[in-house]
Amino acid sequence: MTQYSSLQTSLDARGVFHISLDREGASANLMDERFAKDLVQCVDELSATEAKGVVITSAKSTFFAGGDLDGLYKTTHEHAERLFEMCELIKQSLRRMETLGVPVIACIEGSALGGGWELALACHYRLMRQAKGVVVGLPEVTLGLLPGGGGVARTVRMFGLQSALPLLTEGRKYDAEQALKLNLIHEALPAGVDLYARALELIEANPKVSQPWDEKGYRLPGGAPSSPKVAPMLAVAPAMLHQKTKGVFPAPKAILCAMVEGALVDFDTACRIESRYFVELVCGQVSKNMINTFWYQLNEAKAGAGRPIGILTRRVKKIGVLGAGMMGAGIAYVSARKGVEVILKDVSVERAEEGKAYSVRLLDKRVKRGQSSAEEREATLSLIRPTDQPEALKGCDLVIEAVFEDRSLKAKVTQEAEEWLASDALFASNTSTLPITGLASASTRPERFIGLHFFSPVDKMSLVEIICGEQTSPEALAMAYDFVLQLGKTPIIVKDSRGFFTSRVFGTFTYEGIAMLGEGISPTLIERAATLAGFPVGPLAVSDEVSLTLMDKIRKQTSADCEAEGLPAPEHDAEQVIDFMLKLKRSGRASGGGFYEYQTSGGKALWPALAEHFPVSPSQPSLEEVKDRLLYIMAVESARCMEEGVLTSPRDANLGSIFGIGFPPWTGGVHQFIQHVGQGPFVERARALSERYGARFNPPSSLC
Repeated sequence: MTQYSSLQTSLDARGVFHISLDREGASANLMDERFAKDLVQCVDELSATEAKGVVITSAKSTFFAGGDLDGLYKTTHEHAERLFEMCELIKQSLRRMETLGVPVIACIEGSALGGGWELALACHYRLMRQAKGVVVGLPEVTLGLLPGGGGVARTVRMFGLQSALPLLTEGRKYDAEQALKLNLIHEALPAGVDLYARALELIEANPKVSQPWDEKGYRLPGGAPSSPKVAPMLAVAPAMLHQKTKGVFPAPKAILCAMVEGALVDFDTACRIESRYFVELVCGQVSKNMINTFWYQLNEAKAGAGRPIGILTRRVKKIGVLGAGMMGAGIAYVSARKGVEVILKDVSVERAEEGKAYSVRLLDKRVKRGQSSAEEREATLSLIRPTDQPEALKGCDLVIEAVFEDRSLKAKVTQEAEEWLASDALFASNTSTLPITGLASASTRPERFIGLHFFSPVDKMSLVEIICGEQTSPEALAMAYDFVLQLGKTPIIVKDSRGFFTSRVFGTFTYEGIAMLGEGISPTLIERAATLAGFPVGPLAVSDEVSLTLMDKIRKQTSADCEAEGLPAPEHDAEQVIDFMLKLKRSGRASGGGFYEYQTSGGKALWPALAEHFPVSPSQPSLEEVKDRLLYIMAVESARCMEEGVLTSPRDANLGSIFGIGFPPWTGGVHQFIQHVGQGPFVERARALSERYGARFNPPSSLC
């Protein structure tokens, strides 16, 4: 046996060379310079033997975790050449191994993602354990990168350009059943079947092997880039990709380029092309933004970075949901899907049953798509109990109030529910704007009262905003945090204040877009600028979804609250536009139309009469100017939230802005966007916008 720093090797009596991936002093195997050097020596050792086959296994719980993100995050253009050489060294070693003429078999008993899957792709056979949590795939694109260990070159040669494109650009992960169906692996083996023993059988049965692209007469599956079948697809692929990415994500474009350019040359040259694109992306700012937020900060949140220390974890077994509307029904669904018993209460059993029907529809879709079995559907539905009786809440660990944004109604349901709860049960309000301390005044135990702000639709939106009132205890916060993680969602913690963080900052986006319409800026320019900046939809479209009626109610409630506190009510240019649209009875999609008109087929288009009521000025701002107004207004308001203590960490600002209110993911979030621009240039640009459009763009003193 030979021990390297990241792997072990041995040659058994049968002549089978065994490589065990086992990085010293680490919980997972990584692809970095240490691994690159070890792999060279490992292949040198292998080449010096007369092994009749190679079996690669892992001594870790995962097969291989992928690239060293710590190293990649620190890499700049100054280190580009070194990174390129490391990539080439790894690829040369893998290439030597796959061309020895003997079978190389990967036994995948834990997840193989990114670099780990690229290592498996260099093997002639891939055996995978059929078990929960064992997945394979190339998720690099989700961090602004592309596969840099031969993944692009091999995937294209295995499946062809058209079939390889989604595998490389969507970043999906596949379990054993899915991987087998897509021919990513050769066999999926259930628990109890020895993968190593099966690998030995394959070696005995296949003494001489080679990769398809090394065989004489090999042709690219589906056709070469110039073939009549593929050329038309490639002609439109860049436009389709741009439509999907809006040009703000460089990785998908780089992947497509590496795919096509690599398909025109020999394998080794294709790998060098891939390495160049990989290094370019690693050194770029977008990958830094995305790695920071989607890797480091997201993992911190999942690991409990904001949770009070020293309090035991508590798993929720039974919850009550008050209000079976879309939000309450969604909370019931995601909770039941995680095995939590749900009491879904409304004013009548019929209303509560309607709420449960929401889960029926979602589960039916999952069964139809093959994502769930009929048995799983029934098991989930059996956990949801519709009722109109408050005594059914007895025994609940947690009750979530999801009724209308009305203080008196919320107070009523709080008091009604608390009568039936144990002293250690938690009560949470799903309010999006009303301060938790005020709502907790209706409770007999405000220390067990907290805000849990879910986002709609709950089954798709991963963020939950946790809001502590003045008397909320650390134990209550810890329990709320644990429950959010139990649901598989992402928690952020915010200070109790009007609008909290997400609603407050989201309001600046919608109001800025509406104000621009009132200024005479073309609605098409407003909406297009938003999507080209990376927002999922424009401010006018999302205002229709939220409804101007709700926005007006929130404004009036805010004004009343300010008056009660002796504070001046905030004013905004958008309010005149909202008032005018409400007079026209165009409050949004739910009312039949707003800034957009809606077709029965589901399509929509900007309301043609907008030009009549809000004439377009002959002088229009640049596309970049409109983009900046939307990006900067949200970033400035977020910086104010940080300064005021509404947020206590950049992590929560970034995660909340992306997962909750649609801030462009390429930026890494509102705080990371400021770092991306640079604090000095950001302040300078914000001040320029302030001089032109108003004090709302004034950067807070903490940035100056």
